[in-house]
Amino acid sequence: PAAPKTVGGGAAPTTGTTTAAGTPLTIKGFAFSPKSLTVKVGTTVTATNQDSAPHTWTSGPASFDSKNLDQGKSFSFTFKTPGTFTYVCTYHKQMVGTVVVTS
Repeated sequence: PAAPKTVGGGAAPTTGTTTAAGTPLTIKGFAFSPKSLTVKVGTTVTATNQDSAPHTWTSGPASFDSKNLDQGKSFSFTFKTPGTFTYVCTYHKQMVGTVVVTS
């Protein structure tokens, strides 16, 4: 499978609507938005940090880890298997959410 990649980027919309660039996930106000997202297998989700503090978008050792995302930076991950993926910011453990992937 293709490795996730970190990309530069501007602000992503705060809705959970699928766009050409994938489904956006916004990091703002020390929170993920939307906190819970449901997508189909094969969907790429792009997390963009809109906070001035660095954050991560991390889901367990076998799923994905954006590593450090500074303000304005994005990380994309394509979900290839169904399931529920919980995620956290490793710097701010109160920042949590889930991506539910359906077939």
